[in-house]
Amino acid sequence: MSITDELEHRARQYTQQHGLVLGQVLGCGYHGIVFLTESQPEKGPSDACSAIKVHWREADYRRERDVYHRLKEHGVKTLRGCRVPQLLGFDDPLWIIEMTVVSRPFVLDFAGANLDQPPDFSEEVLADEREKNAELFGPRWPEVQRILGFLEGYGIFMLDVNPGNVSFGD
Repeated sequence: MSITDELEHRARQYTQQHGLVLGQVLGCGYHGIVFLTESQPEKGPSDACSAIKVHWREADYRRERDVYHRLKEHGVKTLRGCRVPQLLGFDDPLWIIEMTVVSRPFVLDFAGANLDQPPDFSEEVLADEREKNAELFGPRWPEVQRILGFLEGYGIFMLDVNPGNVSFGD
């Protein structure tokens, strides 16, 4: 069984346990696969959708789960007008997080974030990252920096900063 098959198997286990129907893949990346899910018609309204992220590695899962707990604890639903997915559920043995589906503008994907400690990178590496991100985001980079500052105020240090994870929708 391939790793992708194994992740889909875990996704099916989760959806069966929670009365959900597994839908299309919303995204796939370094930390895992995100699937759309829907409530089973007999369990509730068919328009009730969520997303589940099935993680490749346990450490990434635990890090992202803990970040979503922190955001929920502080009632964070938006950051400077960008929607943040809301934690709906999680499964420690399956390494799955269930969250609301958000549309642009949004901030998402915290599997690579550090909680309560900044990354241990040299100033040179940090400067390179800032330069790369300034090019990626163009005139939006100062706004992204403000969003990152708000996250850091909650002890969340987002490392995977790219237009797929911080999107303004324009």
